Amino acid sequence: MSRRGDWQRVSKRRRCPVCGRADWCLYAGPADAPTAVICARVESSKRAGEAGWLHVLRNDGPVWTPWRRNLGRAIRMMTTETADGRPDLGKLAESAAKWCGEHPEALARFARSLGLSVTSLQRLAVGYSPPRRAWSFPMTDAAGNVLGIRLRSPSGRKWSVRGGKEGLFVPSGMEPGGRLLVCEGPTDTAALLDLGFPTVGRPSCMGGVRHVVELVQRLHPAEAVIVADHDEPGQRGADWLASSLAAYVPVLRVIRPPDGLKDARAWRQAGGTAADVEAAIEAAEPRRLAVTVQVT
Repeated sequence: MSRRGDWQRVSKRRRCPVCGRADWCLYAGPADAPTAVICARVESSKRAGEAGWLHVLRNDGPVWTPWRRNLGRAIRMMTTETADGRPDLGKLAESAAKWCGEHPEALARFARSLGLSVTSLQRLAVGYSPPRRAWSFPMTDAAGNVLGIRLRSPSGRKWSVRGGKEGLFVPSGMEPGGRLLVCEGPTDTAALLDLGFPTVGRPSCMGGVRHVVELVQRLHPAEAVIVADHDEPGQRGADWLASSLAAYVPVLRVIRPPDGLKDARAWRQAGGTAADVEAAIEAAEPRRLAVTVQVT
């Protein structure tokens, strides 16, 4: 790592390659291809005292190219705002997805690292944000409007773009009717898509209930299946969603992966097949709306 004397302050001519700003941040190495940055605005897993967060620019994800070539895109992605000053999440998600279209080999490496297919990630509009050095998963409402963006670093750290709200991970190509699976998170959603099931993902075990109800009202599935994580919070969240969803679908079931497997992606990675998921669905008792009549 560079000595203290090797660090240089960014400027209008040498902007920060992480946040795109011209003040506060520091960089080390050649000006046209810095090797490390201490960014005062974008967090990483390593805090550098009061100066900010350390970002080591190395090939642990998509190949790093000289920062001056990426500067314009970085600034656009960091400063794209709506009329009221909030980040334009739709444009940020679109720009990140476009990056993946321009770098298919990077998306293929990411898919392999997760044990998922490129196709399922593309259906979820997965992108990559160079200034944040993170993969992006847009969250939408039932109508497809981007509400928030979940980020995932190459090391697996997860966070969200500030200014957004929680929504659903909804793949493209969803058709009305039939069976709809509901799980937690974007990678579980992709795993079930790989097995051939129409699936949407919730932002957390207790989140997204209203959006799921609104999506069900739009798609009118004949059956909904909640795929719960194999832990106590996952089961509790599945029961909560089921109590809210039972009035909107003819048939509702709740399943979970076999013992020893945490979630749908782990089930898929352990060799789970579409037939295994079908068997679990058929074995689950339908949940019904409980109506209590009080006689006075």
